[in-house]
Amino acid sequence: MTERVLLVARSAGGPDGVSVEVAKWAAVLRDHAMDVVVVAATGTPDVRIDLLGPRPADPGTPRRWEVLLDGADLVIVHNILTLPLDLPALPYLVGTLAGRAVIVHHHDIPWDRPRPVPPGFPPDDDRWCHVVNSHRAMAAFAEHGIRAAVVPNLFEPDPVAGDRHGARRQLGLDDADLLVLHPTRAIPRKEVPTAVRIAEELGGVYWLAGPAEDGYDGRLRRVLASASTRVRHGLGRLTMAEAYAAADVIVYPSSIEGFGNPLVEAALWRKPLIGGDYPVAAEFAARGLRWFRTSEVGELRAWLARPDHRLLDHNREIAVRNFSVGAVAPLLMDVVREVAEKTRTPNRFVV
Repeated sequence: MTERVLLVARSAGGPDGVSVEVAKWAAVLRDHAMDVVVVAATGTPDVRIDLLGPRPADPGTPRRWEVLLDGADLVIVHNILTLPLDLPALPYLVGTLAGRAVIVHHHDIPWDRPRPVPPGFPPDDDRWCHVVNSHRAMAAFAEHGIRAAVVPNLFEPDPVAGDRHGARRQLGLDDADLLVLHPTRAIPRKEVPTAVRIAEELGGVYWLAGPAEDGYDGRLRRVLASASTRVRHGLGRLTMAEAYAAADVIVYPSSIEGFGNPLVEAALWRKPLIGGDYPVAAEFAARGLRWFRTSEVGELRAWLARPDHRLLDHNREIAVRNFSVGAVAPLLMDVVREVAEKTRTPNRFVV
């Protein structure tokens, strides 16, 4: 019998970190012969359920949701039960998940954010298993009485090669231009002004891949308009693979991140990175990844003048050893087995 797994998130199929990890988890579970159904309120899920989003649900939605749950052997909830966001149906969702086999995947540390975390949040249940992507997150959840397993974000060890020259032509750049890619959306904690300053000091073209969110549009327009270097904003028709191929430097000066995929992506695409000053990044350094801090623009400039490819080789080897699908998928399947052992119905869920 093939087990049916629901992967549940607010959105699916997009470039944001949660959607990307949902797709990766779906691929791993399907590789283990599981029937995976991605459920979300927006994006391109297999099934769209609007009560997973900020708008009030249609009257028939709760029944559709309960039918999905009753047909599932395992439910994996991505970040919906992590941050106290504007989700009108949250109490109802928690109630319908109680007593079921559930993996609660936390992509963020709720207590890192300025918004107060209400009592009893994140919710917990005896049959649930909580998953976080860093040891710092594991310690934070433990401080609040929640035991969590660590499953780092996972990556394909050989990412799709993008068309460097074609992408740079679309951006209006030639081979001599230094392209500084900021592979993220624009919100305050992404520190766009710092990223622009670094690009200016390097004499490079600043490229912000993602859109402004959370009301940051006006601030972003002012920052980009005042830049003393050339600026590109948005991917257009390009993919992230083409963006990494086109880039010469990755800039990532975030102040807070739940994980920080660009540190690993830069390593796998063999690009130097500057940034990584947020707390969780210390775990990447402990595993051996090396990058330039935001205060080391001069050192990066010297490296670019005489690149030492041993740094890129080293980082790629560390990334593959620690964060590739082959390294992380067994950790995910261990959690799936733990949830299976918690089920009260013998032989209902077997891995």
